[in-house]
Amino acid sequence: MKNQHTPDAELAAQPAAYWTKIAYEAVIAFTRAQQAELGFSQPQYWLLRHLSENDISPDGLGKTIPELQQAMGSYLRPEDDLEAESATLLERGWLTLDSEGRLWITEAGDEARAALKNHAPAIRDRIHQGIDDADYVTALKVLQQMIRNTGGPMA
Repeated sequence: MKNQHTPDAELAAQPAAYWTKIAYEAVIAFTRAQQAELGFSQPQYWLLRHLSENDISPDGLGKTIPELQQAMGSYLRPEDDLEAESATLLERGWLTLDSEGRLWITEAGDEARAALKNHAPAIRDRIHQGIDDADYVTALKVLQQMIRNTGGPMA
């Protein structure tokens, strides 16, 4: 595909699936690289979020790896290994494991989750550099309409 100097008429004829895949892979790779520089992985952050009553978990109750995999099924990547990622968090003292195989977030883990969350705006700002909010919203609305047009699931 061509660079950003492609005339609009040519861009309008290009396949959305190609560009959405390229954008998805680039954004995920960038986000994960930024998080790795900060000493954590995206799946580790998701584990903490899903176990924290101060974030995604409605009740803060422990969950098994299969329960967490199911909860994250729409965005886990094939290479994401929640078993290995949770082992790292257990070693750090951010999670505990009970006798029934349920992972629980610790106070230190919830503090780490909150600290990690503070990095998200800077990562988002880098990704959105040179894109005003109106253009971003328009792009999302176009993608949502394409999803509706093709009968895809809306979140």
